[in-house]
Amino acid sequence: MTRTLGWLLGLENTVAIDEIKPSLAAAWAQDGPFWVFLGAVALLIAAQVFYWKYQHRGSPALRVALATCRGLLLAVLLITLADPVLQLTVTSEQKPLLYVIVDGTDSMAIEDELTDADRQTIDAAVEAQNLTPEEKPKSRMAYIQALLKKRNANLLVELQKQGNFEIEAFLFDGNTTSQLKKLSLNPQGTSEIDPEFLAAQLSTTGKVTAVGSVMTELSQQFGSSRLAGVVILSDFANNSGPSPIGSADQSLAARLGVPVYAVGLGVTEAVDLAVDLQTDPKMKKAERSTVMVKLRQSGLTGQTVSVSVMARKLSGEASSEMAESIKVGDRTVTLTAGVETVELPFTPDESGRFEFTATVDPVEGELIDQNNRATRQVNIIDDYLRLMYVANEPTWEWRFIKEVFHRDKLVGMQGFRTFLGSSDPRVREANVLFLPTLTPKRSDFFASDVIFLDDMPRAAINDRFCEMLKEYVGNLGGGLVVIAGPRFGPRELHQTPLADMLPVIVDPSAELRTSPKYPEFRPQITPHAARYPFMQLGTSEAENLKAWDNLGELPWYQPVSALHGQAFALAEHPTDKCADGKTPQPLIAARQYGKGEVIYLGMNETWRLRKRYGEKYYRQFWSQLIYQLGMSHALGSDKRFVARLDQQQYRAEDKVTLTVEAYDENYEPLTDETLPLRGLEGELTIPAPSGDETRTINVPMLRDGVFEVRIPVLATGEYSLRVKDPVTGKFDEQRFEVTPLSAERRRAVRDEKIQNELARQTGGKSYDLTTVSNLPADLDGKPIVEKLTRNHSLWSTPLWLTLVVGLMLCEWLSRKMIKLT
Repeated sequence: MTRTLGWLLGLENTVAIDEIKPSLAAAWAQDGPFWVFLGAVALLIAAQVFYWKYQHRGSPALRVALATCRGLLLAVLLITLADPVLQLTVTSEQKPLLYVIVDGTDSMAIEDELTDADRQTIDAAVEAQNLTPEEKPKSRMAYIQALLKKRNANLLVELQKQGNFEIEAFLFDGNTTSQLKKLSLNPQGTSEIDPEFLAAQLSTTGKVTAVGSVMTELSQQFGSSRLAGVVILSDFANNSGPSPIGSADQSLAARLGVPVYAVGLGVTEAVDLAVDLQTDPKMKKAERSTVMVKLRQSGLTGQTVSVSVMARKLSGEASSEMAESIKVGDRTVTLTAGVETVELPFTPDESGRFEFTATVDPVEGELIDQNNRATRQVNIIDDYLRLMYVANEPTWEWRFIKEVFHRDKLVGMQGFRTFLGSSDPRVREANVLFLPTLTPKRSDFFASDVIFLDDMPRAAINDRFCEMLKEYVGNLGGGLVVIAGPRFGPRELHQTPLADMLPVIVDPSAELRTSPKYPEFRPQITPHAARYPFMQLGTSEAENLKAWDNLGELPWYQPVSALHGQAFALAEHPTDKCADGKTPQPLIAARQYGKGEVIYLGMNETWRLRKRYGEKYYRQFWSQLIYQLGMSHALGSDKRFVARLDQQQYRAEDKVTLTVEAYDENYEPLTDETLPLRGLEGELTIPAPSGDETRTINVPMLRDGVFEVRIPVLATGEYSLRVKDPVTGKFDEQRFEVTPLSAERRRAVRDEKIQNELARQTGGKSYDLTTVSNLPADLDGKPIVEKLTRNHSLWSTPLWLTLVVGLMLCEWLSRKMIKLT
């Protein structure tokens, strides 16, 4: 009975109708439903009058019945105009939905080296055992296509018919803004599966495997209450975006809320050797550094390989000739583990931009040897960090920081300059350590690499200093350290441009919290501190805690209103809360502001780190802090003209994006109006079989001070891209490589760990081509019971049509019987 009523109301698979509420949707009827009712009654009465006064054939009872049919018909038509709606709360059974997702990236075109026995087993599983050698599948994608086209016990057909699933198929290739491309199951676009048609839509054009991004898109764009599971056919070699796995309750796959059935393609072990090169982004001339090479291998345990690292200087002058290569070192390594690390010492004797290259000879049996080479560009500087320390008066923090950086090779006596508001102007003029003014000329101010702002009164901080500092951090990527002192505190920055840059929200009414009114305290290091090297003062967690414990109990700090929404607290007060009563008071906090970074300290007591261990941890804290803030951008005046590529390695037919930030001598943004070519002059050197070709390019302005060009590259090889600084006339050179090797080809094996964890963390199962036939039996195809409340237009239902047609037929047949015209 319920299903019949559901059919009459236009509902499918109805189990129960829990509630029905009628209403009228037409605007004119919503305001006056009484008038609709009155009109229906009037039509009923009019029909009675018509039959009683003008139709005399038939008995009185029959005429009353005919009049009632006519009146009801007219009333139904009137109500139809009022758009009758039923608000239905319905319990229904729906087919469970199953997503089938196929990996369409370049690694699926890899042809695995299989033993004869393994290949025979897999061929039998996809019904390819009787094909000719030319017809048999060889690549991973070809095996998926063969699986989908199986004539007997076809996987998708079994899931759809016997498993009672509704199937939707997708391909992920990462070539569009969307990771997932929905596939048609047949040429007509219906739900019937055409295996040949579906398999023909599969491709291997994707450049990266981003399984985590696929999980995110599934949950955000393709989520459904009927979704019962996800089947993924892939090699799971995740090489882009977030990891799909993590802690059991926080992983992207677990957030999907349904089991994932992972079908793995590709061998889990193969003979492969890959090289990874790691260096600091900047090295100091004449100082020893370390070049680290990591060898990742599979199937080569016990073998011996030779690693070689070379460096060559990239020219920045008018000539594009390359300097001779410099040997960093060679090392013979016996492979005993999955990852071997080789450290080579290197002391540069020249400054400039260098390209380091690590190579290892191919090993017999390697499936892919393009990953046996790695490159990295490094700036070797013959310069020093320029620190500008602004304070009102010399404090213990100021004294010890000055001494630390005077002895630091990266800063030295030349690199540390200070402005003390309370110092004698004559001293500021005579002593080179002191800056004569808080606002020197722009070229000197913006040449700073890190600026410290200690305890200063509002009256001493002029607007020009604030505006230049904001521009310095936000536009030029400079580093700023704000240190709260006991005399003035961060409230002095309230309603200044600097307040918008801080990692904290300033409370203008906050008073210093100091003992004995407030108890002394020990700062608590937060989990976010692990991501900041300057917060790691030891080689182990135990040593790090010991070093911070050396601060002892602090007697005071400056409270703030709240932590900024874009900031991270690195150290907090153990008990005191912010204005919301929940968030601990931040004592050390960090925030990205524009291109730069701002670090906030709620007290100037870090000098207490010297108490038991001398300068060891104190020097480590401040040295690593300025290294992070200062070395993250070009040093000194070099930040006036900075050219960057979006990456160092490209594939043929990619587009290279060059971005240049350019300022004049006074650090005012360059504009195209002042340039002869209305852009920057550049040269692109292209590799060619007959010799390198050089083309002139123009880098147009994107906005004031920023120039950008996108250049398509076709030929493989090494390119040189040089841009001329219109102020100095010198060229800034960037070198990059165009290679046929994609990220997909850097690893030849299936990532079995990700595959198994995806299944385990979501409650699914893991398969390969020989066991995937068990999938239909493992899935629960029970109908999904849904309880929905929705507005249902009554006039478009079979019930309404039956009522109208029934009333018309009833009146017409009755009139025929009594021969009424």
